[in-house]
Amino acid sequence: MKKQVVLLLLSLFYLLPLHAKLVKVLAIGNSFSQDAVEQYLYELAAAQGDSLVIGNAYIGGCSIDTHYDNLINKKPAYVYRKVVGGVKAVRNKATLQSIIRDEQWDIITLQQASQLSGISSSFSNLAQLKRLILSYTSNLHVQFMWHMTWAYAESLTEERFAPYDYDQRKMYSAIVSTMQNVLPAVGGFVRIIPSGIAIQLARYRLGDVLNRDGYHLSYTLGRYTAACTWCEVLTGRIIDGNRYWPATISTEEATICQEAAHEAVFMQQSGRYMVF
Repeated sequence: MKKQVVLLLLSLFYLLPLHAKLVKVLAIGNSFSQDAVEQYLYELAAAQGDSLVIGNAYIGGCSIDTHYDNLINKKPAYVYRKVVGGVKAVRNKATLQSIIRDEQWDIITLQQASQLSGISSSFSNLAQLKRLILSYTSNLHVQFMWHMTWAYAESLTEERFAPYDYDQRKMYSAIVSTMQNVLPAVGGFVRIIPSGIAIQLARYRLGDVLNRDGYHLSYTLGRYTAACTWCEVLTGRIIDGNRYWPATISTEEATICQEAAHEAVFMQQSGRYMVF
């Protein structure tokens, strides 16, 4: 009997993934970080044996300048969404200071408001914001990453698209150019999470159907593609072949989304951004 128990425990041990990771990540963002991290990401990591603690400091449409002002003035302006064990908890009227101090975050991500993401002059407070965030962190080894957001759908006619002449390619190119010119000057970002590349690659195969309103991601394919991209960057594991996808996505679609995410990560690491 004892021998059988030992054999059972050993068999279970060998079925467990090697080097399972626990990563605590805080996204300081807006609805675009909501699209990327609040659904599917935890499940994707869990399917490969890893665990994520996911925080999202949320204000709709929030820019770098607004985050900076909120942090300086300790404004309780945030909806703090936190995913632990696959369960989301929500706290309203939170300050950014309290969110930063809530965990010993391994990774903190920053991003620009989508309509400003290709306008270099809008990044003037990024270095100051990053330094101020660092002063509130309790993990001396915290790493900063940049979330590269996506260009709008070609069908969008809202004024926010006007600076890019209502041209998806022009907006994508502007995002790439701004990111390449601004981030090295600021320094300290260990990785870029290339959601913008992944969405563009997925559009190439699926069509321009990854947005629900022209700028936010669709609840299925768009959000799943972004989550796949984040999962590969955060865990360091190739997302191709991951066995998790929601029931609303077909096996073929999930494969396309995973391949787009993996190719985007590879392209970004290789210094290649243009997909047209």
